Amino acid sequence: MSSEVYIADTNQGVKSAVNELFSQLEKAKTPIIKSSKEVYIKVNGIDFKKHCYTSPVVLEAVIEQLKIIGAQKIFVMENSTQSNMTRLVFAIAGFRKVCKKTGAKPIYLDEEKTETFTFKGKESIEKDAKGYILKSFRMPKTIVKLMENRDLYTYINLPKLKTHSMAGVTLGIKNQWAYPQHEDRGKDHNYNLHSKLVDVYEYIKPDITIIDGIEGTIHGHYPPTALEDRLVKNFNILICGTDTLSVDVVGARIFGMTLEDVPHLRIATERGLGVGDLKKIKVIGRALTEYKEKYEFDLLQEFPDDVKIIRGKELLCREGCQNNPLALLQVLALDFKHKFKGSWFVVMGKGFDDNLIEQLKKEGYTKGLVAGFCAIEEVGDKLRKVFGEKNVFFSGNCNNLAQTATAMFKLSGVKPFDLVPISTIKAIYYLLSSILHGSKALIPSLF
Repeated sequence: MSSEVYIADTNQGVKSAVNELFSQLEKAKTPIIKSSKEVYIKVNGIDFKKHCYTSPVVLEAVIEQLKIIGAQKIFVMENSTQSNMTRLVFAIAGFRKVCKKTGAKPIYLDEEKTETFTFKGKESIEKDAKGYILKSFRMPKTIVKLMENRDLYTYINLPKLKTHSMAGVTLGIKNQWAYPQHEDRGKDHNYNLHSKLVDVYEYIKPDITIIDGIEGTIHGHYPPTALEDRLVKNFNILICGTDTLSVDVVGARIFGMTLEDVPHLRIATERGLGVGDLKKIKVIGRALTEYKEKYEFDLLQEFPDDVKIIRGKELLCREGCQNNPLALLQVLALDFKHKFKGSWFVVMGKGFDDNLIEQLKKEGYTKGLVAGFCAIEEVGDKLRKVFGEKNVFFSGNCNNLAQTATAMFKLSGVKPFDLVPISTIKAIYYLLSSILHGSKALIPSLF
């Protein structure tokens, strides 16, 4: 088995590049518009932070091309990351404006009714008062509709070219991690994450994946604006194909990464969910030999000196309790220096020294965050008994990002609305609209 992946140069213009990709698909006799003439586009809209989301220019060009070749109804969908509501992200990132201009309809997946599924690969577990229990997850009704009618609707995946400090890369397969509801994502968000990403992909595979590679991010997917000159690279390409795994393998190769560097791509290959062997992928439009550098995906190890980071010696999962809190800490400390206050601690993982509390007291720390159920179980109550419940915040599961954000906002002095680049009144309007429409998003305490 082999596959083809197309790389188009955006220096010729984004519209021209998109047209070139669709021409390649037509040459390969790829059926793009199906009988319903409805197309569903999944963007990467995890957040409205600069460099984090699919370019609205790429989205608009894809929509216009779809209209040219016969699409009659086009939908743009997303369920943004924890601590955010999709309706707000669409307004700030520019997706709402593109939809209004092109006639496409936005779908805020966090506001939809859901159906329950189970993870197919490894068992997903969560520690609760009754012990370990098998966990399921919920997906929105639009995704269920696509799953049940793959021959009727076209599903186009439109991720952004990014490394990821927890998953290696976040491309076509990882882009679908939006489908589990917020409440279900933080559970077992640990070393099992790689298998779970493939579980979701196995339920629903896109017809076409187009990676927006106009720019790419290194050292993670959420670069502090203060470090954008070091963490954001111009690649000026779009990467396209019908086999999402193959497209992702090529996208990872652009960063100099292989299957061994990206566990979820290796797992998908082992499960036979596409072509993961680069030797069996025909790349058209750009030679991969042009990309000689290997970029780092883990966080740049630059954190504030006055926040004490305490890592468990027995267990600490990069996929959850470590890099989720550290990514946010880095953004708050570097992008909001004038407001950021330190002198607090973050405890994460499992396996701490017996004299942890004495050491904190000796160094003058009296408040902080305990991230993840392993750390909470081991030292949470002890820390609260000494420093007080109001001074020691908990982030449950394998890091609940909304709870982590609430804690860090209160500890650092940075306010949630400091991160929002529109007026507070407008932001509250979109948040209230989301709530009134039934959003299930987990967001931090706002005041």
